[in-house]
Formats: sequence, C-alpha cells, structure tokens
Amino acid sequence: MTDWRWRAGWRVGAVAAALLAGAAAQAQVVRNVVYRCPGNPVLYTDAISEKEARERGCRTIEGAPITVIQTRPAARSGGTPVPPVATAAPARGDPSTRVDPGEQRARDSDRRAILGAELRREEQALADLNREYNRGEPERRGDERNYQKYLDRVAELKASIARKESDVAAIKRELAKTP
Repeated sequence: MTDWRWRAGWRVGAVAAALLAGAAAQAQVVRNVVYRCPGNPVLYTDAISEKEARERGCRTIEGAPITVIQTRPAARSGGTPVPPVATAAPARGDPSTRVDPGEQRARDSDRRAILGAELRREEQALADLNREYNRGEPERRGDERNYQKYLDRVAELKASIARKESDVAAIKRELAKTP
C-alpha cells in the first residue's frame, strides 16, 4: 500500500514540477523590455539590446500601457516617397485626372438619360397630383366625413404639388447644365 502512494505522489510531484518549469519558461518569454528612445519621432521598441539602448539614451518603460500603430515606410527602395494613404482630390486641369473625351461623352449621355427618365417620372407624378387636386376642389372620400379631414388632405395635396414642381424645376436645371 505504501508503494502505490509513493508512486502516485511521485507522479503528482513530477507533473507539478513540469508545470512550474513551463510557467517559468513562459514567464521568461513574455517578459520583453520595451525602450523609449528619444528623437523625432520618439521610438518605442523591444527589438534592441540593453547595450544599444544605453548607447542611444533609451529608457525602459515598465507598467505603462503602449499602443502600437503601424506606419508606412518613408521611402521606397528606389528613393521615391511612398504616397500617403488618404490623398486630397487632385486639382482641376491636372493631366493625370483627365478622362478620355469619348468616355466623357458616354458619361454625359448616361447622365442625360437618367435625368430624362427621372424628369418624366416626376412630371407624371405631378400630373397625377394635379388631377387629384382638381383645381383646389378634390372629391371627398368616404373616410372624410369630418370637413377638417378634407381640408387637411387638400392642404397636403397643395404642398405635395409645390414640392413636385420644385423637383421638376431642379431636374430641368440639371439637364440644362449637361453638355
């Protein structure tokens, strides 16, 4: 009986020792020293040795949270600068932004066709509203037994007609702008 207990104790002890050794090794791997090196821009790194850090005048950072932001290199191997990620819109007249005249004519004709279809649709809706408005005296509906409901609908129709007329005028202005 003592033999069994000794073996079980040995196994538990061996497993615990292995776990402790693994935890110690892991703690050594996780422990990276981060240095803050002076300069413009300030450099935060863990890729230099302690000797290099002393030579550069770097200080260790301990316990402070560090946010890592990836940046792009300042220049390519050929010496040409890397373009920024977000660029401003190119200036008018810039030759690199010019579109082939044939392609521009196709875009303009597509725009004209789209605006024409939208104008027809809005004019049809305006005609339907005018027909329903009936020169300010639309027919009463069955749910408008109360005269105020009828007057509210008439006012709503009038406002809708005004909106549609302004929409039609705006589309016509856009069409006039297209070459």
